[in-house]
Amino acid sequence: MKKAIGIDIGGTKIAAGIISETGELLKRTEVNSDPSDKEKMFAKVVEAIEGVLEDSTYSLADIEGIGAGVPGKVDRQQGIAIFQNNIPWAQFPVTARLQEQFGLKRITIDNDVYMAAFAEWKASQAKSDETFVYVTISTGISCSIIHNGSFLRGAGFAGELGLIPVLSAGKELERLENISAGPAIEKLAQKEMQTASLSTKDVFERYNEGARGFQPIIDEITDNWIQGLYSISCLLDPHKVVFGGSVIANNPFLLNIIKEKLKLFQIPEQQHLLSQMSISTMKQNNGVIGAGLRVFEGI
Repeated sequence: MKKAIGIDIGGTKIAAGIISETGELLKRTEVNSDPSDKEKMFAKVVEAIEGVLEDSTYSLADIEGIGAGVPGKVDRQQGIAIFQNNIPWAQFPVTARLQEQFGLKRITIDNDVYMAAFAEWKASQAKSDETFVYVTISTGISCSIIHNGSFLRGAGFAGELGLIPVLSAGKELERLENISAGPAIEKLAQKEMQTASLSTKDVFERYNEGARGFQPIIDEITDNWIQGLYSISCLLDPHKVVFGGSVIANNPFLLNIIKEKLKLFQIPEQQHLLSQMSISTMKQNNGVIGAGLRVFEGI
């Protein structure tokens, strides 16, 4: 059985896993990121990779290669992290540094959302002639599109759903991510409830408990999401959509709200999508699994 290492690199944490060629997560570890400096950040990546090997019965000799999911824009051919807004890796030669550090020739890098999307696409068993969309709602909001078995990349920055302007509750145009991603949900709730002690997690817990004042917050957040999701429905008319990211993966009740509201926007010819929308069952592991799988087969 062939094995690869997948790493999911973020501004808060770095997850590393040993992945089989069938997509089984054999071992996983996680370390805190250090985005204060590019070299300190790379040292944390090395720590995560070494840690997952030390915690397993495998050695580098058992590993086919490394797949790395990196935030922002990447140059896959040159193996360079070009731009990120949460780690200090502008123009950082990820592939060359990993090859130098571990002596493995096969290094695959891509945007972290694309890596997660690949794992979800494989798990969904989507047909080769279908259009598949993975949407992540977490610290940020983004999506990745796989059409006819290949990523739809545009000029290199396709899928930035969070940048789409939507009409906010205040009737102003705002970027979706700025008003409805995890940090924005926390900020909105603190403002509406006039307390600084609410977290994003608290918002959904209090809503489910039926606490007064949280229904309008959930309505506002999901109304914003729907504007972005309806853009996807209209522009791509996808066959399947899978949602991931901590905000929605940890609160699966949101899927029914999304479906109910999206249906109000859609004409009948678009409503086939409603029965083909689901939430990831991989939760926070899809980025690691997808990165590992891309070592064996890339698209």
